[in-house]
Amino acid sequence: MLTFEAAIGAVQAAVAHGHAAGMMPLCAVVLDAGGHELALGRADGAGFYRVPIARTKAVACLGMGLDGRALAERAGKAPAFYAALASVTPGGVVPVAGGVLIRDAGGVVVGAIGISGDTSDNDEAAALAGLAAAGLNAGRATVSSATR
Repeated sequence: MLTFEAAIGAVQAAVAHGHAAGMMPLCAVVLDAGGHELALGRADGAGFYRVPIARTKAVACLGMGLDGRALAERAGKAPAFYAALASVTPGGVVPVAGGVLIRDAGGVVVGAIGISGDTSDNDEAAALAGLAAAGLNAGRATVSSATR
């Protein structure tokens, strides 16, 4: 089960990770498995477009059942499908790294986190750091050694 307290913890830790790592100001959103917002945080200086971008990264993960990095790989192989998908989904689709599924101990998706504000790789690194700090299980996302 994804709790409000864990969601707030993940958001705060993700934004703090970005700040500590010298990233651009981040926005973090945690959604439950139904796509409902549990927590949102926007660092001082983060642009207001960062909120809908972060939310859409998380929604895309939930809607497709894949982390943002996997969505990006698939979008590269099927750009027409993802263009069509973006046109038929409320709020669009942002198929890039920075959205990560949250799973329970049994591997069931219980939510997703979306981060926006820096490069997609750095957004993903902040998402993973936030989830780890909050004691939440990430989906299958991996971060390259260049962003660790």
